[in-house]
Amino acid sequence: MDWNITAGRPVYIQLVEQMELALVNGTFSPGSKIPPVRELAAEAGVNPNTMQRALQELESRGLLQAQRTAGRTVTADAAALAALRYKRASGVAAEFLHQMRALGLDRAEIEALLRQMAEGGDRNAGNGDV
Repeated sequence: MDWNITAGRPVYIQLVEQMELALVNGTFSPGSKIPPVRELAAEAGVNPNTMQRALQELESRGLLQAQRTAGRTVTADAAALAALRYKRASGVAAEFLHQMRALGLDRAEIEALLRQMAEGGDRNAGNGDV
């Protein structure tokens, strides 16, 4: 897993966010076992206690389940993972819309931009065309 830990925000929150993303994008599939705390901490370059805190937060949200001797597994509750995915996507969409409105784009321009990007990328990116 690729980790991106930056300064200015609590590390464990960044770990939670990145693990959530890994859960909803299929990096860790429902019901699968996740690597041990120390292994994840070493990959991320963080203290094992910080990783432990992040994983406990995910457990409290019902996204991970701990078995005493078998480690942690991803919830098999597809509805919980789908709800998390929708929540994350809604947040990204809200931020996108906020940024587009700050640029002065109206609804039709935003829709046209999204359509264009979905159909073939950013052919006109950077030239001022929408």
